[in-house]
Amino acid sequence: MASLNNANSQVYDSVKTYYGKVLESSKDLKTSACTAASRPPAKILSIIDKIPDAVTSKFYGCGNPIPLGIQGKDILDLGSGSGRDCYVAAALVGASGSVTGIDMTDEQLETARSSIAEYAETLGFQPQMRFLTGYIEMIAAAGVANESIDVCISNCVVNLSPNKRLVLEGVFAALRAGGEFYFSDVYADSQLDESVRTHEVLLGECIGGALFAGEFEAMAREIGFAAPRVLSVAHIEIHDQELLQLVGQTKFYSITYRLFKPNPAGCQLDSAAGQEVAVVTYHGGIEGEEERYVFDVDNAFERDVSAIVAADTAELMAQSWVAGFFTFKGLAMPGVGVKEATPTALLMQGAYERSRDD
Repeated sequence: MASLNNANSQVYDSVKTYYGKVLESSKDLKTSACTAASRPPAKILSIIDKIPDAVTSKFYGCGNPIPLGIQGKDILDLGSGSGRDCYVAAALVGASGSVTGIDMTDEQLETARSSIAEYAETLGFQPQMRFLTGYIEMIAAAGVANESIDVCISNCVVNLSPNKRLVLEGVFAALRAGGEFYFSDVYADSQLDESVRTHEVLLGECIGGALFAGEFEAMAREIGFAAPRVLSVAHIEIHDQELLQLVGQTKFYSITYRLFKPNPAGCQLDSAAGQEVAVVTYHGGIEGEEERYVFDVDNAFERDVSAIVAADTAELMAQSWVAGFFTFKGLAMPGVGVKEATPTALLMQGAYERSRDD
């Protein structure tokens, strides 16, 4: 494994201690960052009910970063912790798919590994599920081959990394063309002071390491991902008054992003060059989303109902792992407008205002 510098080692040690020894369960958390997830889809809830309690009781997450429709796919979970999301994914991919979790915390890894046999009996098959000891900045060193993953997931973990660019570069390398990083994490609406970034509790609670959302999106594009797509946004509450004083006026949000690895050899839209829009039709087939599929905050598709979307959105979908559930046709229709992607900053402000109304 590659060597770690002193600054990185201090962050890792702090996170290991917080999640391995300080937190006994999610009840010990001081903010809603690690429990900000909205209610999962019914399909996933039914799977969670079957997961051993030892795994679910030590789950910490800020979203629901597990896509449906992944049967037979190869899944990677970064910072898999107690393994809950891996256990969910294992049920979704079935016997023909695989799930790999990476984590650096021995206590969490022990929990994740200890219940596989029990869960196999519940599933009725032996899941291809493994948990690797390693750092999310060094995915290949942990044992994950390049271009071996269809979908990478992560739940409120990337913010804990002292080198987020390395994380994204590693994910990009691990994904097959057309694959996706589908993940939830914590973001700030402004740059954070050093006092916040180095505070042990705020680091452990996923606040101290939060990136400015605009900075993150620019970084993803620089690495080679297609334009980031936002699936959901929720405002995070800080309950502890001392921590509130430290962060000042900065607001924090749980955002679920979809980052796709381009697939130039994939499906090309059938139309004249220079098309501005495309017709996309969802044909069902995704269990749990048979009648309606939400691609991002701006694009949702009713089953067997043709929708006009931006050509770049259609092409992104047509070249990704979800393509098999849709048909696509590009159109050269000057003057036909489609909704522009909603800026993330506006989505964050809307989430904050909704939280004040609750």
